[in-house]
Amino acid sequence: MTIDDDLFADLRETAQRRRLPMRRLVDQALRAGLRSMGTRKARRVACPTFSMGTPAVELDKAGALAAMLEDEEILRKLELRK
Repeated sequence: MTIDDDLFADLRETAQRRRLPMRRLVDQALRAGLRSMGTRKARRVACPTFSMGTPAVELDKAGALAAMLEDEEILRKLELRK
């Protein structure tokens, strides 16, 4: 494998700045590049969750609630056109 001179200089400078062996830096860069290309599974990211309290409506009837709200909005818009 050959590496362009300018890229090699960047790698050497970064390795010195981070105080890493060149081999380890190249491994990290290749892994990051492959991940960004989608060739390896991305690591899972933990997202915090928060309690939103008790629901104000029955969530198992969400479809009926959505239909009711949609009907109310249609009626409101029809009344505005009178």
